[in-house]
Amino acid sequence: TSGPLLVDGLRELGFEVGDPVVVPDGDPVEAALRAAVADAVDAVLTSGGTGITPMDVTPEMTRRVLDYEVPGIAEAIRSYGLAKVPAAALSRGLAGVAGRTLIVNLPGSKGGAKDGLAVLGPILRHAVEQLHGGDH
Repeated sequence: TSGPLLVDGLRELGFEVGDPVVVPDGDPVEAALRAAVADAVDAVLTSGGTGITPMDVTPEMTRRVLDYEVPGIAEAIRSYGLAKVPAAALSRGLAGVAGRTLIVNLPGSKGGAKDGLAVLGPILRHAVEQLHGGDH
């Protein structure tokens, strides 16, 4: 249910965004991420699968795709959420780069998605520009 919220939020930030892609956790997440990187999308926000249940494996699937991590983004999202929801500390979401695509794992809750957008809003465009060779 947080996918449409993320799409709307990204559009409000001025990004061109397609419809949400919904896949089950596990290998389909890796396949969807690899497809997005192959299509040279600027950024991918995942939603859900970042907790500590045995079925939450989105971070592991993401790590398989990343060239390198950008831990400050994930740390900022957890920190932002922690002020309101102590369970935000349980999120294992990652952020990083594959090719020229920024990938950010967000919690599946609507609150987690809103927190992610609040953190990403001021930095996402700059991050995308940097991945495309922009200057500081």
